[in-house]
Amino acid sequence: IMITPLSRQNVVVILSSTVIITTALLTRPTYSFQTLPSNTLHSRQKILPIPTRKPLAQTSLSFQQRAPVTSSPFSLSSSVEGDFDPNYSPDTAKTSKLRALYKFTRPHTIRGTILASITGTIRALLDTPGALANAQWGVMLPRAVIGMVALLLGNAFIVGINQIFDVKIDKMNKPFLPVASGEMSEGFAWSVVLGCGIFGPLIVYKFFPFLLFKLYMVGWGLGAIYSVPPIRTKQNALAAGLTIATVRGFLLNFGVYYAVKDAVGAAFSWSPKVSFIARFMTMFATVIAVTKDLPDTEGDKAYNIETFATKIGVSRIAKGATLFLVLNYIHAILTGLLSPMGTFNLIPMIGGHTALAVALLMRFRDLDADSVPSIKKYYKNIWDLFYLEYGLYTLI
Repeated sequence: IMITPLSRQNVVVILSSTVIITTALLTRPTYSFQTLPSNTLHSRQKILPIPTRKPLAQTSLSFQQRAPVTSSPFSLSSSVEGDFDPNYSPDTAKTSKLRALYKFTRPHTIRGTILASITGTIRALLDTPGALANAQWGVMLPRAVIGMVALLLGNAFIVGINQIFDVKIDKMNKPFLPVASGEMSEGFAWSVVLGCGIFGPLIVYKFFPFLLFKLYMVGWGLGAIYSVPPIRTKQNALAAGLTIATVRGFLLNFGVYYAVKDAVGAAFSWSPKVSFIARFMTMFATVIAVTKDLPDTEGDKAYNIETFATKIGVSRIAKGATLFLVLNYIHAILTGLLSPMGTFNLIPMIGGHTALAVALLMRFRDLDADSVPSIKKYYKNIWDLFYLEYGLYTLI
């Protein structure tokens, strides 16, 4: 069946709109909530967000004085990564366990992996002549789902093993995480990590080209040595940044695009759009690797974890990260302007990145480097921009 230019355009619009709507839902704002007294935790009354913007000196507790962590969703909802329902009341032990498992996978990283998979697939199909017209969806869709499952297993393996080896640090920095809070035992956490670490590679080895299996294992290995002694690259700021940038910036985006090209029987080639997103997201992931430590300076100092935030200071790192991202957006705009006519769609390539750069600067303007809630909000905003970039990727 031949697809006319109009119907092809409709396909592009529908797919891109789906990604944008999904991205908007994934980046919905979250709020910080105070923990209420225990006798009101299961009240049916409406609970409203309480402002928490206070100077660091007034909000920070010493290690000995820090309030005990509970499994209450109210305390969990204050995390930068968490967008848990403040009115949630666990009805069954099964629901509670599933919720702990969900948090164990670090949902904010899962979103990035899912968006990279969806948009990378769309981009590869649009870049391959005849792919949409001749696609065997009965074969491709199951293969795409299998590939996403493998990526999510790899994601869970990396973030899970980090929580196991960082449990003491997380009790200070991220007490809402399930292992640190006691919601999930270390034994069960090890079972999840080992299961993900074994079945992820087996899936890739069975269903995908050997090159992708080798790249997957590179990411698997880098993710493991990030947390596991004696190498533990997270203890060195530069090595930690390079690890995260390589895995989330380059390997993920290249791997998805290569897998889709292989699935449709097309030879891989570096298209300008894939080259751009690989560069852009590698630089963006570098910023995430640095700014993720901004809210965690207290615990990192206590356990001698060297980060740029502990060495240089939160304010300077935030300014440097914002400048680096602005330069990254300028790089995107110049790429659109200087490329041969027709290489990129200029409205999303130039206008879209200009809008995101302006949003970044507006959010940086609101940053109070002495306020932990403000720092967390700044870090979350960086992830929001990361998600939105994948929406632009389908349009450029």
